[in-house]
Amino acid sequence: MKIDFIALSIPFFFLFIFLELFYGNIKKEKYYRLNDTLTNLSCGIGQTVLGLWLKFYFLFLMVFFYQYRLFTIPNTWYTWILLFLGVDFCYYWFHRLSHEINAIWATHVVHHQSEEYNLSVALRQSWFQTLFSSSFYIPLPFLGFDPVMIASIVAINTLYQFWIHTKVIKKLPRPIEFIFNTPSHHRVHHGTNPKYIDRNHAGSLIIWDRMFGTFQAEEEEVVYGITTPLKSWSPIWANLHYWRDITKISFLSKKASDKVLTFVNQPGWQPEHLGGQQYAPEVDKSYQKYDTPVSRPMSIYLIIQYVFIVGVTSYFMFFGKPIMADGVDQMTVIRTIYIAGFIILSITSIGFLLESKKISKYVEYLRILCFGAMGALFLQESYGLYAFLITSIISLATIIHFSILVSKPTTDLQKIET
Repeated sequence: MKIDFIALSIPFFFLFIFLELFYGNIKKEKYYRLNDTLTNLSCGIGQTVLGLWLKFYFLFLMVFFYQYRLFTIPNTWYTWILLFLGVDFCYYWFHRLSHEINAIWATHVVHHQSEEYNLSVALRQSWFQTLFSSSFYIPLPFLGFDPVMIASIVAINTLYQFWIHTKVIKKLPRPIEFIFNTPSHHRVHHGTNPKYIDRNHAGSLIIWDRMFGTFQAEEEEVVYGITTPLKSWSPIWANLHYWRDITKISFLSKKASDKVLTFVNQPGWQPEHLGGQQYAPEVDKSYQKYDTPVSRPMSIYLIIQYVFIVGVTSYFMFFGKPIMADGVDQMTVIRTIYIAGFIILSITSIGFLLESKKISKYVEYLRILCFGAMGALFLQESYGLYAFLITSIISLATIIHFSILVSKPTTDLQKIET
């Protein structure tokens, strides 16, 4: 039975994020902004929802190629060490090529969009990246490594990368910095400084970057984000905007070959008649990070709602069943799809509220009503009536709270600084 290490680690993610926030307040360092943090979490939540199905795609590939394995590698202690090295090596090449091929960069760019650098950025993940990354691990089952072992090590490799998304830890002792990926090395990877672009692609071990010429030490202060800022708190737009950009370039390209090259060449590439290759500009020291004012009452409301969203997402992770899973009845499938849709609607509404879009009020009312109706999905269960009553009461209270909130003049509301 495969243990879902990432799902079990969620409470610890939030604990360490809180500790980093608390430490920053003590040191009077502003590591977090509410709008940026919630968007990071929204991207991670969306990836979790879609990941319920995409992890089956990953396992399908591993099991399929394991049928044609060259060897049958036994399950021993040294097998785990070899597999750890193999997974990290495959991850390095996926990560490197995701910065060198436009179509893969379109799925990875989400992780780099935040203009802050804190532990919440580690949870800012692309919704579609698994569709590309999975194929890079195919050599492992083909060689004879067990698919369940591969999935476990991939999860551990992902978990390792959580702690390196911080500015709190400076440089570690030289032997550690030489072998392992550390916060210092990974800060470089997230930099938009020209000297830092496409450097330090390591997962757990920085030795691959040293071996293949992509290593860069942290020297000048890192400026975080992407070279063309996203300027949005929408997790959906975060996942789709670069696809829009390269599709537009492909459409405007005159040659059929250029239309294809737009997707396979490096980021910034475009045909000569459209301006040719674009390179990362020097850091603009006068640039102001994208920000939008959010009133204190609205910020408190958003935090409260986000606690509910995280709770619903946690339920979904542990009890949601993908359509293709064995022994899943129709009602369970309907329930899973409905809750998944509610979660996506919720993080979309949060993004709209953070940007104060005109449509945000109506989307939020729809979201609240959908939560109220969620209890009806459980009426056939022994506890169904209680679920229906609870969601209905919470929905009614939330509508009243939100209606009072949006009826107040915005000029009377104070902005919150988080």
